[in-house]
Amino acid sequence: QDSLGRRLSSGINAEYGGENKGAWKLNPAYSVTQYDATYLAKEYDGPKMEIMVDQGEEDPYLADKQLLPENLSNACSGNKLLNLNLRIQPGYDHGYYFITTFIEEHFTFMARHIC
Repeated sequence: QDSLGRRLSSGINAEYGGENKGAWKLNPAYSVTQYDATYLAKEYDGPKMEIMVDQGEEDPYLADKQLLPENLSNACSGNKLLNLNLRIQPGYDHGYYFITTFIEEHFTFMARHIC
């Protein structure tokens, strides 16, 4: 199970994630796809999994098309093993108040699936 708030949903395709692509190329054994949530969702073939993602609607990186949660949503909807709960939170960016508002829900989500 996974729970996350404001991670790169598609680092391979985001310019922001692209800053690190040069480093990825330095090690041929390192595959960028093994850390890209969208790619992993497309290829996932394990047990059924629930995923909860919170995204602040006012996050400037969202507006700049750097986070691409829609790519993750599309990948999950195309995989019957994944159930994505993508929550776009109005009035929040990615700062302290965003994290403190929703972190308890993420802890509860993780505890429900780990314990």
